[in-house]
Amino acid sequence: MQIKDVLLAPGNGAFFYDDQAAIRSGATQDGFIYVGEPITPGFTSLRVSASSLSIGLVLADDTVVWGDMMGVQYSGAGGRDPLFETSQMSDLTSRVVVPRLLDVDASRYLDACAKVFEHFGHKRLPLAIEYGVSQALLRAAAHLQRTTMAEVVCREFNLPLPTRRVPIYCQSGDAREINVDKMILKAVDVLPHGLINSRQKFGANGHAFMEFVKWVAMRTRDIGRPGYQPVLHFDVYGWVGQEIGLEPQIIADFICKVADTVPDFLLNIESPADFGSTQAQAENYAKIVSILDDRGSSARIVVDERCNTLEDIRLFAEAKAAHLVQIKTPDVGSIADTARAVLLCKENKIGAYVGGSCTETDLSAQASVHISVATQADMMLAKPGMGVDEAFSIVGNEQNRLLAILNRRASKNVS
Repeated sequence: MQIKDVLLAPGNGAFFYDDQAAIRSGATQDGFIYVGEPITPGFTSLRVSASSLSIGLVLADDTVVWGDMMGVQYSGAGGRDPLFETSQMSDLTSRVVVPRLLDVDASRYLDACAKVFEHFGHKRLPLAIEYGVSQALLRAAAHLQRTTMAEVVCREFNLPLPTRRVPIYCQSGDAREINVDKMILKAVDVLPHGLINSRQKFGANGHAFMEFVKWVAMRTRDIGRPGYQPVLHFDVYGWVGQEIGLEPQIIADFICKVADTVPDFLLNIESPADFGSTQAQAENYAKIVSILDDRGSSARIVVDERCNTLEDIRLFAEAKAAHLVQIKTPDVGSIADTARAVLLCKENKIGAYVGGSCTETDLSAQASVHISVATQADMMLAKPGMGVDEAFSIVGNEQNRLLAILNRRASKNVS
C-alpha cells in the first residue's frame, strides 16, 4: 500500500491573510484594503491574498489523492504559526516530508500520520504541512479501503457510524447585512459571525455591537420562515476586553447584558478578550464561564485565540475554560488531531466546534466535514471564503452526500 510518488501544486486560498495587530491598532479601510504599515512579521501589506499548496499522493493504481495546506486569516496572531509562504512550505515538504511519505503504509491512517509527522531537528513540522498532508493521507486510506473518509475516522477511533447531521455555522465577512439576509433565507443553523474586528464595529462601550446583535435577531424574525430559531454567534476578536477592560466580572456583566437584549435566542460570544498567553486565557475564561453559569445566562463563551493546538484544547477543556471550543483546523495541524480534539471536548462535556478559516479551500472544507460528522461535533464552519453561498454549498452538500452513503450502509446492515 505504498505511495509511489508525490506531487506539489501551488494554489490560492479562498480569502486573504490579514495583519490582525495592525487592524487592532486602528488601521482604516479603503474599499477592500486596509491602509497602514504592517506590524505582524511576514506581512508586506495589511491584507495579503491567501495562498495554498496542494499535495498529491500517487497511489499504486495511479490514483492521485490530494490535500491542501494553508494558513488562517489572522496568521501570526494569538500564538499561531507565521504567515504561510508557499515556496518555503514546498521546499520543506520536498526535503523532509516526501521521503517519509514514500515509506508508509497509506492504508493505515493514524500510523501513517504518526510516522510522517515525527519531529525534525527537535521541532514540529509547520502545522499547515500537517494539515494538508493529513487530508491527503485520509483520502488515500478511504480510497484503499473503498469507504468514505468519515468511515476511516470511525474505524481508527472505534466510533459508531454517525447518523446525526452536524449544525452548520456561516460567517458574514464585512458584507454583514446582505450576508445575514442570505443566511436567514437559507435557514442556516448558526449565524452570523459578524467580523467585529475593530473599534468602529464594536463601538464605545460596545454600543455598536449590541445594536448589531439586536438587528440580527429582529431581522431573523422579520424575514425568517416560521419556527426558524438559529443560534446567534458573534466573534468579537477580543474587543470586549480591549474596550471595557480585562476584569472577568466586568466582561461577564457585559455579555449578560448583550444576552438580555435577545432573550429568545441562544447566544455565543467568541473571543471576548485576549489575556496575552494561553495560560492566562484559560484561567480568566474559566472565571467568565463560571460567572455566566452561576447566573444561568443563555450566553456561551467560545474560545479561539490562544487555543490552537491539541495540547491547548486539552488545557481549556479540562479547565472548563469555555462552553464551546473552536477547533481551528489549520492551527491544530493534523486533521487526525481535529478528531482527537472533538473527542477530548466530549470527554470533558464541553462543546466542540470544528472551525477553520475563510482562507481554506474546497478540499480542506470537505475533509473537515468528514471529521465533524464522524466525531459528531456540535457544529462546523461553512468554509472557505466569506461569501456564504459557496461555503454553505460546499460544506452542506458534502455532509448531505456523506449521510446518504452512511444511511445506505446502515440500512444494508439492518437488512
